[in-house]
Amino acid sequence: MHGMRSLFWGCCLMLMMGAAWATELPAPAEKPFEPQSGQAGRDVVWVPTPAVLVEKMLDVAKVTPQDFVMDLGSGDGRNIIAAARRGANALGVEYNADMVEYSRRLAEKAGVADKAQFVQGDMYLADISKASVLALFLLPANLDKLVDKFLALKPGSRIVANHFSATGWEPDETGRVEGDCGSWCTWLLYIVPARAEGHWRMQGGDLQLEQKFQMISGSYTRNGSTAKISNGRLRGEDITFKAGNQTYRGKVNGDTMVGAGWSATKAR
Repeated sequence: MHGMRSLFWGCCLMLMMGAAWATELPAPAEKPFEPQSGQAGRDVVWVPTPAVLVEKMLDVAKVTPQDFVMDLGSGDGRNIIAAARRGANALGVEYNADMVEYSRRLAEKAGVADKAQFVQGDMYLADISKASVLALFLLPANLDKLVDKFLALKPGSRIVANHFSATGWEPDETGRVEGDCGSWCTWLLYIVPARAEGHWRMQGGDLQLEQKFQMISGSYTRNGSTAKISNGRLRGEDITFKAGNQTYRGKVNGDTMVGAGWSATKAR
């Protein structure tokens, strides 16, 4: 009987010591955050742009060290880091705080943390006014909400996108890459157009222009005769249109347009 009691208390002591040792063991290290393709985000599911397409997008946007590149919904930061590798200053705006920290670690590892910056925030509220290039992978619904901000950028700013476009905005250039790009091989380039819509005084006549993104239409009235504007297009500040049999090419600079042998001033 005495032996049974000793065994009982011995077992209890071992259990108590085991519990004490367990409480002293360090908690297992938390696994570092790793993004997963297809993970849910606030505005869009995150799917990474293939590396080959990232580089092509920056190629067609002609990114140089003089550019300030931004990405809205920057994910793991690959567009921004790639732009920084080309010498550009670049900023990614990302709502997921874990993604922001992950991007910063990757930028540090790539040796471009001085040029590749990341902030946590709402992409719809971000100040993009200083960007000369936007490198984006967003859905049409996202892009549509940002169009007014895009068109307010300095004329000639470049927007390069993976696969999707804003509703009704035809790209100035588009193409596909070869290589390991899976379902995401198409790039689209938009050149932010100057604002040319309105009433202009031109060579003794009146030029009335309507504008939808970079496309121009309208009419030119002179000496009581009205000609319809055709083939009208803007590429940044560069404007081309045809009135009657005459083709006009020039540049828009605020309230003036100037071309070879012609000029126009916006009526007030």
